Amino acid sequence: MAFTDFIAGFGLPATILANPWLSTLLPVAVGTAVGFSTMPHVKDLYPQLRQPPGKPPRWAFGPVWTALYACMGYAAHRAFTSGLSSPNLAVRDRALLGAGVYSLQLILNLAWMPLFFRARQPLVALADSTLLWGSVAWLVGEWMPVDEVAGWLLVPYLGWVTYATYLNAGFYWLNFTKEGKKE
Repeated sequence: MAFTDFIAGFGLPATILANPWLSTLLPVAVGTAVGFSTMPHVKDLYPQLRQPPGKPPRWAFGPVWTALYACMGYAAHRAFTSGLSSPNLAVRDRALLGAGVYSLQLILNLAWMPLFFRARQPLVALADSTLLWGSVAWLVGEWMPVDEVAGWLLVPYLGWVTYATYLNAGFYWLNFTKEGKKE
């Protein structure tokens, strides 16, 4: 079995992706749940950290992530339904592979907060964020030809993950390395 075949079979159930409401609300709800469950750890650790330049205010994370989760969920619905309704087998294959990549990136996304704040493993969280960035870039590449709107809905997410990866690297450098602590 090829890696891409494995990933294509890894997708969320079709009943979720085919429904615009379920597809949109699932990442919002699960992302919110992870955020709230991690909040005590965030409140404990975040104020102690030296901050990298350009970090946003704490209050910005919730609204930004909620909007990004909604966009990614709706993009998943659009790409999945338009891709599977296509008579072109290559488009259908891209939609199915994209559904698997979407599920993979969602798991990586949801793992970041517990890794960084609960487990206090910023280097592991940085690896997770880097893999997340790669999977979102891959997803944009898979879904843009299937449904251009779906692909563009993911571009702000890719930008934010790029920024979040920079912040994670900055937090790691400034707080968890000898060199960063000396500055």
